[in-house]
Amino acid sequence: MNTETRQRAEKLLGHTFNHPDLLKEALTHASVADKRLNSNERMEFLGDAVLDLIICEALYKKFPEYLEGDLTKVKSAVVSRRTCAEVSNETGLIDLLIIGKGISNREEMPSSLAAAVYESIVAAIYLDAGFDVVKQYVLRTMSAKIDAIASNTHQQNYKAVLQQFAQKSLGATPIYQLLDEKGPDHSKCFEVCVSIDGRRFPSAWGPNKKMAEQKAALLALQELGVFDASAVEQVIGEIAEEVDKHDE
Repeated sequence: MNTETRQRAEKLLGHTFNHPDLLKEALTHASVADKRLNSNERMEFLGDAVLDLIICEALYKKFPEYLEGDLTKVKSAVVSRRTCAEVSNETGLIDLLIIGKGISNREEMPSSLAAAVYESIVAAIYLDAGFDVVKQYVLRTMSAKIDAIASNTHQQNYKAVLQQFAQKSLGATPIYQLLDEKGPDHSKCFEVCVSIDGRRFPSAWGPNKKMAEQKAALLALQELGVFDASAVEQVIGEIAEEVDKHDE
C-alpha cells in the first residue's frame, strides 16, 4: 500500500493507523493476496464480533423500553450483510478495497465484498486503537441506520410503540379489553378498546383480535399526540377494507 492510498483511507475513516499493516490487511481481498492468511478474511471474522457488541450496547442504551425480542430484531437488521454493504458503499469504503482483476472488471461489486470490508475495517481499527475508538467509528457510520431500522421495525407494531410510550411517559401499562364481536364463526370481527391508567381511548374494529388491538393502539397514539391524524387515517382505512371483506 502506497502512502497516497493510506492517507486517502485514513482520511475517509477518520483514523490514523499506528500500525499501517493492519489497514493493508483489512483492505486486501483474498483474490489478490499471495495466500488467504494475508487477506482480510480473519479480520472479517473478528470485526463481525466487535460490531455485534458495539451495536448491542448502543441499542441497549438507546432504547431502554425495548424488550429482548425487539432489540434482537433491530440488531439483526443493523449488523446484516445488507446494511454493512450499504454503509461500505455510501461512505466510499468499498472503493478502497484491493481486489484481483477478475472481480474489479465486474460492472457491479458483489455486496458480500462490500460488507466484508466494512467488518474487516472495524477489526483493524479495534486492533490498532482499542474498543472506544472503533466504537466511535461504528456509531458515526451506523447511527442513521440504527434510527431508520428501529423506526421501520416498529412502524406496524403500534402496541409495542404504545407500551413503550405509556411506560416511559405515563408510568403505566396499556390494558386491552374485548367489547364486542360480530359475524359468523368462520369470519368474525372484533371490537377492542385500550385503557391506560384508567383513561379509556376510542374503540376499534378488526378482522381478528390482534388487528383490532393494533388499531386501538393506533387510535390511542393519535389521541396522545404521538402519531398524526393522516397516518392514522391511512392505516384505519386499510384495516376497514379487511373488515369489509369479512362482511361480504
